[in-house]
Amino acid sequence: MLSLVTGASSGIGLQYATQLARDYHTDLLLVSNQEQELQQVAEDLAAQYHVKTIAKYADLSQTDAAEQLFAYCQDNNLQVDILINDAGVFFFNPYLETSMKRIELMLNLHMICVAKMCRLFGEEMAKRGKGYILNMSSMSAWMAMPGIQTYNATKAFIYNFSKSLWYELRPLGVNITVMAPGAVDTALFGLAPNLRKLAVALTVSIPPEKLVKKALRKMFRGVKASTPGFINWLATPLLKHTPDWLVFLAIKYVGKYQK
Repeated sequence: MLSLVTGASSGIGLQYATQLARDYHTDLLLVSNQEQELQQVAEDLAAQYHVKTIAKYADLSQTDAAEQLFAYCQDNNLQVDILINDAGVFFFNPYLETSMKRIELMLNLHMICVAKMCRLFGEEMAKRGKGYILNMSSMSAWMAMPGIQTYNATKAFIYNFSKSLWYELRPLGVNITVMAPGAVDTALFGLAPNLRKLAVALTVSIPPEKLVKKALRKMFRGVKASTPGFINWLATPLLKHTPDWLVFLAIKYVGKYQK
């Protein structure tokens, strides 16, 4: 069995790669735009867990990245049984102060690439009558939050897109699971180290290894969508109806908590 993991050189993607090798003994096709780090991860996981690993450098924000990656698999007779679409970026910035390049990067990486990867690899899985796809959304999908307007909009796309595909592909033997976690304890969001530790201690933030363990269990059980954490589950309906005064208050203070 072969798992393709994007964003595999660090953070949540690294946890997916590690746990798939350690707990499920799958071979790995690891994809990232951090070439040196990715190669080291592939070597370490192969040595530690005795699985076959392939490090594939790729910039998935390019519009044809999914097609190129799929062609690579076809040319090398790589049958992808599990697809983990984890690669992502985050920035907090007023929209009119955000460069077109950064906007395009996020839109391409979170939406275009994910949609194409599901289309290309999903078709191959459907032909075989079996496969798993896991996409990473976020609780921010339900938030109207200035500063992360592009991020939360793309995560909303991933969430609804994945749930819709679950209905289409499940009768064909292909399961799609979308995870919508709250805060995750990685460097992606740019919080200072002391605030990251505090967030974990208060259970506001979840360690990536714990998130991934839950996500893989959900995926193999065929769960359509999941928001880990009881508090997060309770908070989800509230996020959809956040009063304007609270949003403006968050705008005022959130920036100063970042590095």
